[in-house]
Amino acid sequence: MSGSSLRPHQLFDITRTEIDQVVRRFYAEVRAHDVLGPVFNSAVTDWPEHEDKISGFWAGAILREPGYFGNPMQVHIANPNIRSEHFPVWLDLFQKVLEQELTGDVASAFSLLAQRIGKGLSMGIENFRQPDGAAPNLT
Repeated sequence: MSGSSLRPHQLFDITRTEIDQVVRRFYAEVRAHDVLGPVFNSAVTDWPEHEDKISGFWAGAILREPGYFGNPMQVHIANPNIRSEHFPVWLDLFQKVLEQELTGDVASAFSLLAQRIGKGLSMGIENFRQPDGAAPNLT
């Protein structure tokens, strides 16, 4: 951890370099993962570009840096291979990487944010794919 002072509106003390490290390490693990690997490997054609985009997403969410353009919900809904049951697996792997790459408090803060986002994406995918007229899943 750099020990840098927080910028205005920054969620917690982390640098862009540390975010980039986490993202690179996480996707190296994903590519080799028996459950997540096939889903991501079939969808991602340019890993460096994908990693840069996701680093930009996290930098926007945590550091409030501009530069990420996209709609994660639309991207995840558009891929029929992504299912709500993938998110707990994704979050467990992300947690493992966070604990390896960051200090305790920073890893915990990043993990809590990832869990909130993951839960929202999972619920969004599940509810979007419900048959017309079905009650939404709110858990």
